[in-house]
Amino acid sequence: MNFKEIPIGPLIEKEVAARGIELSRICNFMKCTEQEIKGMYKAKSIETENLLKWSKLLEYDFFRLYSQHLILYAPANKSAESKKYKKTILPQFRKNMYTKEVINFILRQMQSGEMSKVEVIEHYKIPKTTLYKWMSKYKDEKK
Repeated sequence: MNFKEIPIGPLIEKEVAARGIELSRICNFMKCTEQEIKGMYKAKSIETENLLKWSKLLEYDFFRLYSQHLILYAPANKSAESKKYKKTILPQFRKNMYTKEVINFILRQMQSGEMSKVEVIEHYKIPKTTLYKWMSKYKDEKK
């Protein structure tokens, strides 16, 4: 999965097909018409309220796709400027929690020669020790 581009509508459509859920059930659950559902299947983005409904219906956390995008393409800024604005009323989450899918994605980029270790460390701001731990831990897995 390429986390840089997230075609959310087609991904939802594929999951619906894989689970074999009938369109009438989806329409009832989403409180939408068939045309609106088909329109969502083609959409590049979906309102969060609808994405939450899809996540519940399909029992899959579609929001995690966007969280992984942030982890990979918007690494935490450790500058003094960013620390100044750290306080917020919003809940705080640890941003550097890498899922197995993200780790496999990064390791595949290195195995395929798409990126070197140095490029991965610089691009994704992953500590060198973390990357080497992943390489050691997942060396036997082939994806």
